[in-house]
Amino acid sequence: MGNIESVDDGPSEMKPHMRPLKVPMPDPSELEEKFAIVLNSMNLPPDKARLLRQYDNEKKWDLICDQERFQVKNPPHTYIQKLRSYLDPGVTRKKFRRRVQESTKVLRELEISLRTNHIGWVREFLNDENRGLDILVELDCEGLEQGKDGPLELSKSWSRSIEDLHQTGSQPFCNTLQSVLRYGSVANTKTIKNSRLVSQKDDVHVCIMCLRAIMNYQYGFNMVMSHLHAVNEIALSLNNKNSRTKALVLELLAAVCLVRGGHEIILSAFDNFKEVCKEKQRFERLMDHFRCEEGNIDFMVACMQFINIVVHSVEDMNFRVHLQYEFTKLGLDDYLEKSKHTESDKLSVQIQAYLDNVFDVGGLLEDAETKNAALEKVDELEEHLSHVTEKLLDVENETMMKVADLEKVVLQKDKDLLIMRETYESSSTQVTTLRRMIKEKDVAYQRHFNIEKRLMELEQQGTIRLHKKPDGDIAIEPLVAGGGGREGGVIGGVPGGHGLGIPPTDPGQLLPPAPPAGPQAAPEGIDFSLPPARIPPGPPPPPPLPDGSRSFPLLSLGVSAIRIKKPIKTKFRLPVFNWTALKPNQINGTVFNEIDDERVLEELDLERFEELFKTRAQGPIVEFCSTTSKVAHKAVNKITLLDTNRSKNLAITLRKANKTSEEICKAIEKFDLKALPVDFVECLMRFLPTESEVKVMRQYERERRPLDQLAEEDRFMMLFSKIERLTQRMNIITFVGNFADSIAMLTPQLNAVIAASGSVKSSPKLRRILEIILALGNYMNSSKRGSVYGFKLQSLDLLLDTKSTDRRLTLLHYIALIVKEKYSDLGNFYSELHYVDKAAAVSLDNVLMDVRELAKGMDLIRRECSQHDHSVLKAFLQSSHTQLDKLQKDAKASEEAYNNVVNFFGESSKTTPPSVFFPVFVRFIKAYKEAKQQNPKAQAHKKKQQQQELIAELRKRQAKDHRPVYEGKDGTIDDIITGGTLSQPSEGPTMTLSQPSEGPTMTLSQPSEGPTMTWRRQSVRGPQGPRPTMTLVIERSTPLRCTLLYVVETAPPPPGQGP
Repeated sequence: MGNIESVDDGPSEMKPHMRPLKVPMPDPSELEEKFAIVLNSMNLPPDKARLLRQYDNEKKWDLICDQERFQVKNPPHTYIQKLRSYLDPGVTRKKFRRRVQESTKVLRELEISLRTNHIGWVREFLNDENRGLDILVELDCEGLEQGKDGPLELSKSWSRSIEDLHQTGSQPFCNTLQSVLRYGSVANTKTIKNSRLVSQKDDVHVCIMCLRAIMNYQYGFNMVMSHLHAVNEIALSLNNKNSRTKALVLELLAAVCLVRGGHEIILSAFDNFKEVCKEKQRFERLMDHFRCEEGNIDFMVACMQFINIVVHSVEDMNFRVHLQYEFTKLGLDDYLEKSKHTESDKLSVQIQAYLDNVFDVGGLLEDAETKNAALEKVDELEEHLSHVTEKLLDVENETMMKVADLEKVVLQKDKDLLIMRETYESSSTQVTTLRRMIKEKDVAYQRHFNIEKRLMELEQQGTIRLHKKPDGDIAIEPLVAGGGGREGGVIGGVPGGHGLGIPPTDPGQLLPPAPPAGPQAAPEGIDFSLPPARIPPGPPPPPPLPDGSRSFPLLSLGVSAIRIKKPIKTKFRLPVFNWTALKPNQINGTVFNEIDDERVLEELDLERFEELFKTRAQGPIVEFCSTTSKVAHKAVNKITLLDTNRSKNLAITLRKANKTSEEICKAIEKFDLKALPVDFVECLMRFLPTESEVKVMRQYERERRPLDQLAEEDRFMMLFSKIERLTQRMNIITFVGNFADSIAMLTPQLNAVIAASGSVKSSPKLRRILEIILALGNYMNSSKRGSVYGFKLQSLDLLLDTKSTDRRLTLLHYIALIVKEKYSDLGNFYSELHYVDKAAAVSLDNVLMDVRELAKGMDLIRRECSQHDHSVLKAFLQSSHTQLDKLQKDAKASEEAYNNVVNFFGESSKTTPPSVFFPVFVRFIKAYKEAKQQNPKAQAHKKKQQQQELIAELRKRQAKDHRPVYEGKDGTIDDIITGGTLSQPSEGPTMTLSQPSEGPTMTLSQPSEGPTMTWRRQSVRGPQGPRPTMTLVIERSTPLRCTLLYVVETAPPPPGQGP
């Protein structure tokens, strides 16, 4: 039966294990040539051929020898001649006997040759000279034609496959046939007819096998696809009672259907099948076979697989439903409903695949209707959402306006409070001065009274004499002892015409004149001189510093309230936080004047902070250089309009108004915005007539040319240029038309700046956050750069750049962590910062410029109304001047509020606009939220990594000690500890592990809690003595479920030392 034979065939008595001698290996070049020929003949895929090319020369030569050891027994034309002889219609009875014996055998040998020979042999069989594919198709067609005669009279025993025929052996069959033909009975004719039918049916099966062998090659598959009748004849082979033949046919048809363009070929083949077999509907005979072959599972699987591919390999959904409906009309759905509970797994899979891919048109229609209803609902919800969003924006704007109004009230109250403080301080100074003057006058009056009293006493003693002068003063005359004469001259006098008056405040005026010198100047014991007024000494100088250095220069600057910060000494060297520090003289009046970072350092765990952020190696100090922002200069677009383009553009603009030139010019003269939209007026602003155009128009009028000859845009320009004060009128119309929109656009921006400035300045939680940042920054920088009293807000962006030693944790992450641990009330500090994102998008300078432009436009309207009477403009002034006044007040309030908050944080409003100031907080809040969310994940990852490191370390130690490490599965440790089971894995201080095989139970201590528990067996003794000490590390996932990570087993203690 074989078609190949060995070149080195020896005698029959040669043992099977003996091999011929090996031919010597040729040169490498000749070897490569022969190897390339062998590869081409093998028809291997590129990846397999590439793998064989990587063989060494020895293996390549072995492969060449193996291929050359065999040669083809029969060339293709031998089979072609035999097959053509079987197609001869004029066959005698004697020749038929030989044909019955040889036809099936030849086809079988051909199938083996097609399947096993190299591709060159197959190509020769299919070439134009041999036309082997045509021969096989004709042979299959003839077998089908012969099989049509009385197919119903054939018994199933005659429809055995060619495989069954060869299993029983061909010789007994031939002997039986010859014995039957030997008798000349009437039954010979019937026997020959039945033999012919059996042979034809077997030939059909082997022909299909030959076609399958051809289609295994890409070349042969393409020839079958392009043949005019090959696929049709294969499909017609289904009209056969051999189930294996039909299953084989369906497999080939399914393969054709899966390639590009194969589906149309299959449907065309079944259309041909319908015409040839006189079917009422396509696939009718296929469904009849499917229903009648319930006992042949292989055929039913092949049939169901073919139906799946035919129906569900179509991309067009409508065509797919059409094919599905064809099989539905043939009763496939009902039959599958009965057969879906079959015991065959393969058939059940194919049936379920069909049912899963079936298009339920009714269900799809219902889904489509449901989808349409859902889409309508979605549209309604989106519309409702848009309304709610608009309402939310309105509410937000109203709230922001109320907050801005409250902030303005607060600003006004702050002003009033400042004025009251100044008045109070002035009044307090005046009251203090008056009280001091009163006290000084009381002292002077008491002194004057004492002098007067003393003088009266001296007069009574006769020592002096008092008499009143004409000018009202009192003269004092001392008397000489022993006589009543007077010593010439007035000693002194007391001013005042009516007794003693209140002396003046000057102490010098209270002193009497000095008496003359000499022994008679004054009586003994009397001292008329008063001690001079002593000036109290100033405050003592400040004490020197403990180290003997001079006083801090801040004292000379007048900032004596700032406390001198001591340098901080750290245990480890820390990285430098490259913030931008404020100078000490910039701290006064800022937020940093109200915070105490040294108090925060006393509350924090600084050892942990140093452990996280300590530097591995000291590198060069990188100075933080602020990059200068490049100012982008906007290029001024100079637009030059040509006359033709200007005329065309004006014509297009005039068509938008849909009015005549006279109506447009009349509306401009009357400032009628109802007739002219603002957009149209703004477009006309680009077509204001130039001086040259006005000269041309006037020249045209002076020449008295008719206006009708001008184009429409030219006539409009003629009327347009005649309007008085055209530019001023157009500006006024544009201003009036855009005023409401300008107010509506500018007011929310000003309110956002006011509200955001107030919330940022008044947030106590933000101050404490800055206090923590200042404390940590000083702790990191104190040993290198010294402590600072404040920092610029742009330093907040650098919190993400300062990382820990392992580069996994940033300073911002650490701040979020300590806020959560120690200052939980500060976790939502950003909730106090309102409208910061809106204020970040505001260019305050541009807004203030727009407000000033509105004020100029309003002044222009006032001048126009004062010079000309316009009712429209007067009505506009009456209704709009209050809005402009309020807008100007808001602009002044926003500017003042922003200046206050910028100065409060140590910044300058000139160099830091709102578009730079507020985005710092927006970025900081966003980064803080992200760090807050990432911290739990980082901690969980760290714990997991620590567990893995612990496991790796323990395994490493066990490997050193040669101690075995056992691994178990989730929830099971019976395989490791002789049938022991855990009880109470998560409750109580101890755990009991039962050991049914060794009697007593062993107690395991539980020294740790948490996700990973370590259980140590304390003491276990069995029948054979002490057992090894065992430590189990268990990961607890649920209260009743645990996973054994690893077991550490150590040797038992020596005897006498206890367990």
